[in-house]
Amino acid sequence: MNEEIQFILDTAKEAMDNAVKHLEKQLSNIRAGKASPAMLGSVMVDYYGSQTPLNQVANVNTPDGRTITVQPWEKSMLQEIERGIMLANLGFNPMNNGESIIINVPPLTEERRRDLAKQAKAEAEDAKVGVRNARKDANNDIKKVEDASEDVKSNAEVDVQDLTNKYVSKVDDMLSLKEKEIMTV
Repeated sequence: MNEEIQFILDTAKEAMDNAVKHLEKQLSNIRAGKASPAMLGSVMVDYYGSQTPLNQVANVNTPDGRTITVQPWEKSMLQEIERGIMLANLGFNPMNNGESIIINVPPLTEERRRDLAKQAKAEAEDAKVGVRNARKDANNDIKKVEDASEDVKSNAEVDVQDLTNKYVSKVDDMLSLKEKEIMTV
């Protein structure tokens, strides 16, 4: 196979991989039934004047399915961490016991579960758009290759389509798993 076409295929595969990785990250931020440290992944804390991710100033644990504990590395950070959690607008009510911060994660209502499932669906759709854009770019680049026969080009386009189908089905699988996780009470 032509080196230029192989490079185009590799680039397309990398772009599709990145779309799936981004979806994984987005889905991990969507809350499913039980508590998880990833729920506080977007929390930023004012650490001596600079905004710092929560996991860089404290240990975040889940002792059980309904509780998140945040143990700061410096006790002086308790108020700042509490403020950061409130500002992140995650719907949590942090409780400070002087040693650590405890967050009780309320069970999700049916309506909230449906909203989260819709959110997951939207993220999956974005990932599919990313995969399809990679396909479009690859096909356009293949058409521009000059030193390849029409057969080689059409075979490469078939390869790109196979890759696209594989990644779209991967996205669908990830979405159905996440929806199942969200809707399980």
